[in-house]
Amino acid sequence: MSDHKHYPIILPSDEEQERIVIPMDGEENLFDVLFYFDVPETGKSYVVCQPVEENEDTDLEDDEDEVFAFRYEEGESDEDFKLFPIDTDEEWEMVEEMINTFSDEEEE
Repeated sequence: MSDHKHYPIILPSDEEQERIVIPMDGEENLFDVLFYFDVPETGKSYVVCQPVEENEDTDLEDDEDEVFAFRYEEGESDEDFKLFPIDTDEEWEMVEEMINTFSDEEEE
């Protein structure tokens, strides 16, 4: 059993799906934000997202969905934030637990 805490999941507003552009492999890719969460103990924030083209045809419950997670830091404006790769196995385990929690909540 894991000793990670489950942190509050912050969903994008219902009015408008939040999308972010992430440069990968020399191209800019559009992603739908699934949720955000903060870890008060470390002061780090994370965003979990899914490529737009996959999100339009599938649900998160499908095992074949590709989901990406990043650590992020907010800049001076709401639209100014920086994404960072998740570096440690401990961070990945925590993110995976949060994705599982999100999936379970979506099923209810």
